[in-house]
Amino acid sequence: MKRRAWLTLGALVLGGGGVVTYAVASPSSDPGAARRAKRPAKVYDLALKGGTGDKRELPRTDTEQFSMLGVSWTGAAKRLDGTAQVRTRSLETGRWSAWQDLELNVDPLEHPGAGVRGASEPLWVGPSDGMQVQVVRKNGAGSSALPKGLEVNLVDPGVLTDAETKAGGTAAERAAFVVDESPGATASAPTDGTTVTPTDGQTTTSPAATDTPPAATDSVPPTASASPTDSVPPSDSASPTDSVSPSPSTSSSAPPPAPPSTVPEPPIVSRADWGADESISPEAPEYIADVKAVFVHHTDGANDYSCADSPSIIRSIYAYHVQVSGWKDIGYNFLVDKCGTIFEGRKGGVDLPVFGAHTYGWNRESAGIAVLGDYTTTSATNATLASVARLAAWKLGQYGADPAGTTQLTAGASQHNYFSTNFTAGSSYTFQRISGHRDGYNTQCPGGLLYDQLPTIRTWASGPVQGLKVSSVDGAGLSGSTYYTKGGITVRWTATTPASLISKFELLVDGKSVATTSGTATSAGATLALGSHTVAVRAVHQSGRTATSAALTVVAETTAPTFTTNPGLSLRSGTVSTSAIPVALGWKATDEKALREVKLLSPTTAGFGPTTTTSNQTAKSGTATTWSMRAYDYAGNYRTASPSYTPVVLQETAATKSGSWTTRSSTSYLGGQSYSSSSKGAALTWTFTGRSAAWVVSRAATSGQAYIYVDGTKISTVDLKSSTTQYRQAIWTKTWSSSAKHTIKIVVVGTSGRPTVTTDSLVYIK
Repeated sequence: MKRRAWLTLGALVLGGGGVVTYAVASPSSDPGAARRAKRPAKVYDLALKGGTGDKRELPRTDTEQFSMLGVSWTGAAKRLDGTAQVRTRSLETGRWSAWQDLELNVDPLEHPGAGVRGASEPLWVGPSDGMQVQVVRKNGAGSSALPKGLEVNLVDPGVLTDAETKAGGTAAERAAFVVDESPGATASAPTDGTTVTPTDGQTTTSPAATDTPPAATDSVPPTASASPTDSVPPSDSASPTDSVSPSPSTSSSAPPPAPPSTVPEPPIVSRADWGADESISPEAPEYIADVKAVFVHHTDGANDYSCADSPSIIRSIYAYHVQVSGWKDIGYNFLVDKCGTIFEGRKGGVDLPVFGAHTYGWNRESAGIAVLGDYTTTSATNATLASVARLAAWKLGQYGADPAGTTQLTAGASQHNYFSTNFTAGSSYTFQRISGHRDGYNTQCPGGLLYDQLPTIRTWASGPVQGLKVSSVDGAGLSGSTYYTKGGITVRWTATTPASLISKFELLVDGKSVATTSGTATSAGATLALGSHTVAVRAVHQSGRTATSAALTVVAETTAPTFTTNPGLSLRSGTVSTSAIPVALGWKATDEKALREVKLLSPTTAGFGPTTTTSNQTAKSGTATTWSMRAYDYAGNYRTASPSYTPVVLQETAATKSGSWTTRSSTSYLGGQSYSSSSKGAALTWTFTGRSAAWVVSRAATSGQAYIYVDGTKISTVDLKSSTTQYRQAIWTKTWSSSAKHTIKIVVVGTSGRPTVTTDSLVYIK
């Protein structure tokens, strides 16, 4: 199949007088259409010839559109002993980026074949149309000369999938991609050979190269044990040491049967769906006997990519591995982005043990999962961790392996890992079933923070469900450690294991399942019989392992609380007016299980705790008022009591007088007037039927004392003296347990120097 593309040569005149030739696309009627319309992936290789023997560089150069770049050189076993730095120009903003270092220490080939090149890690930079590169040899004795055939390799992932086409551009632009499958059609769009050649002697402005050495420089001799196309994708690693020996098992081009797994297969985006161009990797896949372990990697590069760009990133890695490094296919078996989307990597069947190229020396017994991004200083998202856990559990489950367990792997090469553990080719070593790249090879991959998250991945993959607990019980009230309900409850729970790894939840009552939900559910309901029960939640992991929350005690009961003392109203001291007579509301409620609260419903509203039995209120004079209260228990049962009371003001004119009394008039008095007397023995007597009474007076510094008689018995001497003048003061109160006929008599004492007593009224409640 041929794709139509036309290229012309342009020239960029540099400030120093040099000329750089470069490839540019022929103009179209809409310059933006080439960026937004559907187009194939392309790779551009630009030779690095400028500079001295210890330095190669390319000045700021206009280029075709690209989104990923790296540097490569002749000879797969050759190391670039130095630094490589790049900066790029954003296609969207036109701004140049800061200088970025390319990772040069990558896993070597086990058996490099013809056409396989050494290469840096590819760096995802997003849509760009310009770049600047410099490669500098490391200073010091023992460092090797820069390798020959240095190139900067630009990868344009193109726009291939329907989703990408719909994501941007007009309908006409999305239809602009033309495929010509005619036998005689030709294409001039380069995929591996367009070259930009700086003229000798040109000068550019670039930063000073660093002298940071690679982690190791040992060479790896060829071996007869590995496939000529078996390679390991770039990683932030150092070189292995010593030699490679025959692998413990051989690969085969014949696909083995796909064994069923112990857990469900997660959703996986196929190669076709992420836009893999199968024509660039025509070799058939190879297979291993089984998958004993999974190695987790990161691809390096920026983490601020959009998940909509994940197919583009994967296409770029694929093109880089195949068309730049010369591998047969993308190295990883699977890739996962930060949104948790899983992508098929190396072809051959996601359910088969495809021979990958991801972890030097261990590829023949393992699968590789790469997380898009760099996790040296950033942790992976929970969505990513969950998907890696699901994928690893499924793949290992095909071979009956516990993701949280260990296994024995036979080293395919003599080397050491990141932790300086030495491996000898042909010997067996213990690995976690889910390991990091650095466990098998001397590399920082998958980044320190993602590596620290591997225990979480193992736990999530293996089960049981972690962090399961009941968060609330709706329809029930909690008192102490016991819930109370009338019968119907809804139990809500949380778990730290992602729902995608959970098969189901079960609501247990007295140890028996009464409701079953999906693994994504967070609640379930049940109706309990009267009595005490234990309630818990059981989570079933996709592996079949179970976890059960702590059991709760839930009591179902329908008995309402009772008022052992009905709400009653009594008079209290304070300032009296006809619209606001000070009263105290008193009650006592109880419940056979647990009283929760008491509420005042009318004539006003208020809430009280279970131990509160009184509340100060005010009431209107002469108006029958219903005081409605409701007692609740923790199960939600309740009882209401609604007695009615009427406060009555008896003016002094309603009293029977004896002795000398003077009438005083003022708006400060109840009813506008009061009685006053300074005569010793002068008395006023009121008779009423009620359950509470209060004597209302005026008070001043010259006020005297009075005796109070109740039903003919002297019970109190009251002093009306006050440092400030006060009117309508309920100075003395008396309450009985029930309503009855009573007589209240007040007698002037005739206190020396302040004999005067001024009475305003008597208030009682009937």
